[in-house]
Amino acid sequence: MKKIKKKQPWKYLFWLGPFFATVGLTAGLVSGNWGLIPLVFLIIGIVISGAWVVWQSQQSHWWKQRSTQAGTNALVAILAVLVILGLINFLATRYHLRADLTETQLFTLAPQSKELVRGLQQPVKVWVFDVNQNSQDRELLENYQRQGRNFKFEYVDPQTRPGLADKYGVKEYGEVYLESGEKRQLVQKLNETERLSEVKLTNRLQQILNSTTALVYFLQGHGERPIAAGEGGMTQAVEGLSNKNYTASPLNLTNSQVPNDAAVVIVNGPKRGLFDSEVKALQNYLNRGGNVLLTIDPNTDPNLNSLLQEWGVRLDNRLIVDVSGGGVGLGPAAPIITDYGQHPITKDFANGISFYRLARPLEITQVPGVEATPLLRSKPYPNSWAESDLQSEKLEFNPDKDLKGPLTLGVALTRKLTAKSEATPSPTPQASPTLSPLPLPSIQGQATTSPTASPTNQASPTPTAAATTSPTASPTNQASPTPTAAATTSPTASPTNQASPTPTAAATTSPTASPTNQASPTPTAAATTSPTTEKSEKPATESRLVVIGNSDFATNGLFQQQLNGDVFLNSVTWLSQQDQQPLSISPKEVKNRRINLTTAQANVLILSSLLILPLIGLLAAAFIWWRRR
Repeated sequence: MKKIKKKQPWKYLFWLGPFFATVGLTAGLVSGNWGLIPLVFLIIGIVISGAWVVWQSQQSHWWKQRSTQAGTNALVAILAVLVILGLINFLATRYHLRADLTETQLFTLAPQSKELVRGLQQPVKVWVFDVNQNSQDRELLENYQRQGRNFKFEYVDPQTRPGLADKYGVKEYGEVYLESGEKRQLVQKLNETERLSEVKLTNRLQQILNSTTALVYFLQGHGERPIAAGEGGMTQAVEGLSNKNYTASPLNLTNSQVPNDAAVVIVNGPKRGLFDSEVKALQNYLNRGGNVLLTIDPNTDPNLNSLLQEWGVRLDNRLIVDVSGGGVGLGPAAPIITDYGQHPITKDFANGISFYRLARPLEITQVPGVEATPLLRSKPYPNSWAESDLQSEKLEFNPDKDLKGPLTLGVALTRKLTAKSEATPSPTPQASPTLSPLPLPSIQGQATTSPTASPTNQASPTPTAAATTSPTASPTNQASPTPTAAATTSPTASPTNQASPTPTAAATTSPTASPTNQASPTPTAAATTSPTTEKSEKPATESRLVVIGNSDFATNGLFQQQLNGDVFLNSVTWLSQQDQQPLSISPKEVKNRRINLTTAQANVLILSSLLILPLIGLLAAAFIWWRRR
C-alpha cells in the first residue's frame, strides 16, 4: 500500500537560513561596517542552515549513501587540484623557471650574452623606437633583462616623444639604440623580415662596454690565410674580431720587428718557411711580453721549430684520423673535438663540437718556467690515431708507425717574464735538428732559399712595403740625415729607412712630404697614439702562446660552424691579456628551419590529418566493437 506523504510546510522555513546569511553578508559588504545588525543576520542564517543540515542527516543518513561518498571524493579532488594550481601560480610569481625545449635553443641566450649582462657594472638601456612591439623581440629583451638588473629596455613611439627621438637621431621606425652612460650606439634597424638579433645586440653591448682597441697583426708573405675576402680567407674571423674591438692588420716582418702596439700576432697557416730573421723577430716579441697564435697545417714546415722548442712544443708530421665522424658527414681526416682542456679559452665549451679538416698532432714536453694546458684533444683509440702513411687510401692503424689517440691538437702556453728574459731578448734556443719524424722534401727545398734571400732584402735601400707602413719615416729623414730624436718619435720606423743614404729620394717617394710636415711632427704621433699608448700603459708580466695544428677551422664558411669561431676568438681574446673580455660561447644566428611545402604536399597533409587518420580510428573502433559484441 502506497504511503502518501503529508505536506510539511515548516520544512520551507529552513530556506530562511541562506536568506538571513545573504542579508548579513550584503549589509556588511555594502556598508563596510560589520556592526551588530549584519552579524545578527549572519549568525541566524548560519544557525538555521546548520540545523537544517543536521536534521536532514538524521532523517536520510545521506552521508552513508554511496553517491554522497563519491560526490565528496570528487569535491575533495577538485579542491585539491585548485589548491595545487594556486600554489603553482604563487610560486611562479616569485620564482622564474624556464625550459627551452627547442633543438637549437631559440629562446635561450648564449653563455657570452649571459656573462656580459651579469657582469654589467653600470646601467645599460636599449631604446626601441617603434610603434609595434614584436613578441619575438620583446621576448629576447626580457631574456636579457632577467640576467641582470642593470639591463633595461623601453619601447618608444617617436611620434609621442619627438624630443627623445631627435636626441638619438632617429630617422625611421624600427631603429634600436644602446645607451650606457654618455655612450650611444645604433644596434640595428628592425623590419618585418629582420627581427632583433642576439648576435648584433651582444656585439654592440661588448663594444660599448669596452673602450679600448687592440691591434691584431696577421703575418703575411708565406702563403698564410689572407685576411681579405676570397676562398680560404679570414674575413669572417676579422669581422668577429672587429665586433670585439680588435683591429686586424697585415704584418710583414722581412724588414722590421713586431710593432710595439701589437696585442696579438697571428701566424695563420704558413705554407713556406719563415726567414730566420722573422723567427728571431717573433722570439724577441715573445720575450718582451708578446702574444702569438700559431696555426700550422700538416705537411708544412714553417721553420718555427727553434721557437716552439723554447716552449716545449713539437710539431708532429702525422695526420690525425678520426673515424667517428662519418655519421655527420665528416670524413676521417676531419677530427671532431669534444674533449677540451680546463682553460679560460674552453671553460664553457663542455661537450660542444669543433672540427678541424687535416690537422696534425702536437707533442708537449715540460719546460721550466712555461705552463702548458692542452686545449683540444681527439678521441681515444680506436676512434682516432695519428696516421703516418698519407699516401695510402686505406686508413689502418700501424702499431710501428702510427700513434694512438687521444692526441693533442691545440695547446695554450704561458711564460712569466723575468728581468733576465727582458734583458736578454734572445734566449738560447735548443737545437732541434731531428724534430720531424717524416721528411718533407718540398718544404725543405724552399727553406734552403731563405738564407740567401734574407741578406738581399735587408740590403735593399728602398723597400716599398716598409715605406708605406711608416708614414713618419720620410719627414724624419728629410729633417736630418741622422737625427737621434727622430728615431725615438717614430715607433714603426724601420732601420733600413733611417740608414738610407739618399734622403732626397725618400722625400720624392713619400706622398706626404711637405715643408709644413717638418715643423709639426706631432700630428703623426697623435694619429698613432690611441692603440699604441694603450699597449704601453699595461706592462706585460707574461707572454702567451697558443699553438693549433690546423689553420682551416677559422676560415670563411667554417668560422661559424659549431664552436670553431669561438676557439679562434677566445684564443685571441685570451692572448690579448684583456681580462675584462668575456671568454665564452658567442651567440649564433638563428637558423631558418621553415618547411616550404608544395601544393600537392599540403593537400596530402590535409587529407591524411583530417580524413585518413580519423577514418582509421573509426574503423579500428568498429572492429573492436564487432569483436566484443
